[in-house]
Amino acid sequence: MRLPDAARLWLSAGRPAVVVEVVETQGSAPREAGARMVVAHDAVAGTIGGGHLELQAIELARSMLANGECGPVTKRYALGPALGQCCGGVVTLGYSRLDAAALAAWPPEPALFTLQLYGAGHVGRAIVRLLETLPCRVQWIDERAQEFPEGWVSPSGPGRRVGVQGAAAFVRPSHIEAVCVDAVEAEVAEAPPGAFFLVLTHRHDLDLRICEAILRRGDFAYLGLIGSKTKRSRFEHQLLRRGISSQTLARMTCPIGIPGIEGKAPEIIAVAVVAQMVQRAGTLSREPADTGLAAAGR
Repeated sequence: MRLPDAARLWLSAGRPAVVVEVVETQGSAPREAGARMVVAHDAVAGTIGGGHLELQAIELARSMLANGECGPVTKRYALGPALGQCCGGVVTLGYSRLDAAALAAWPPEPALFTLQLYGAGHVGRAIVRLLETLPCRVQWIDERAQEFPEGWVSPSGPGRRVGVQGAAAFVRPSHIEAVCVDAVEAEVAEAPPGAFFLVLTHRHDLDLRICEAILRRGDFAYLGLIGSKTKRSRFEHQLLRRGISSQTLARMTCPIGIPGIEGKAPEIIAVAVVAQMVQRAGTLSREPADTGLAAAGR
């Protein structure tokens, strides 16, 4: 669960907590300005960098909770021998009560990518568990309502889209939307230019239709198709016959995942694929703004 969702859950449950924020840094520091954690009497969500600095921040936040004095206050920390950290920089932390105003002032974290993830099987679920913790926007798409985790889609089946709302006991990540529809390939048209796509459904014919729709758009930044080199070869043969150019097909990633990470367990595949998408997002972010979309078309 991402930190804003955890903070929202604690606030709705009436759990007293203090928001600790990195306000300013000088020199080497474990986290950047804007990094946050939320501290309750018995739990901590998020991190400002770990180590002795974080231990001292947690201790002060809990002391404030115990005394009923939750700020706002700031405190400056030198990350040298006295603090037992070798970063050598200076960090200023801000402490304030977790309340509705604090949540409203929480700046949105830029998304690494916008992803359409097709398939709610074992690998899809493992990937979503990792994406729950990352700053991204995800549409998780499948025609089978029963394959989503309990509470993610309406039991009435296809046609239902569910965001963060749901049963009080279940908190769905606010950045991941479950989409259960019959004609899943039609959702390709709803993605923004430069989107990421992952195709890993339960049927090869459905994978083929989705990939064809994505390739015909041509404006994707990443297209990953689960499968072997043999599957790729068969898909390329069929898609070439349907008029997709070899240059466009060359942009399709299949097999998926960073090379060198071996294993077929869903959790291992998920780690390799999510790392590959983060790596791709980093490459795009370093390219000039006026050539970003053109780069996505290579």
